[in-house]
Amino acid sequence: MNIILKSEIKGLGKAFEVVKVKNGYGRNWLLPQGLALPATNANLRHLEVERKRQVSRDIKHRDDALELAKKLSGMSVTVSVRVHEGDKLYGSVGSHEIAEKLAEAGLQIDKAHFVLEEPIKALGVFSVPVRLHADVEAKVKVWVVKSAG
Repeated sequence: MNIILKSEIKGLGKAFEVVKVKNGYGRNWLLPQGLALPATNANLRHLEVERKRQVSRDIKHRDDALELAKKLSGMSVTVSVRVHEGDKLYGSVGSHEIAEKLAEAGLQIDKAHFVLEEPIKALGVFSVPVRLHADVEAKVKVWVVKSAG
């Protein structure tokens, strides 16, 4: 059975691709879940229109992400944290805290865009990658310092 994927499905294909799947998988899972459309002539014509729309939308998002990356590349934020003996942090600094500090500086970035393998658990200066688009990544300098209180 040939179907048109509505979104990317890992191991199967990307959005707007025509793929061949087993009849049961297509009829019983992909179509009822709204993940795919049957590959009819009408749907294939509609696919071309949607693909062109998606490409132009993606180019616009990429341009916006590049502009935001330029702003972020020179930015640094300071996060004050409480520490105990030996300058050990009570907690950790994660993407939520970094996103809040950037919002205070006037840049609204979703915390899901930060690429932290693990939260920051030490004082110092860290370069945190921010994935703004599939092709665009920026780095933000994060200063983790002791709080005054």
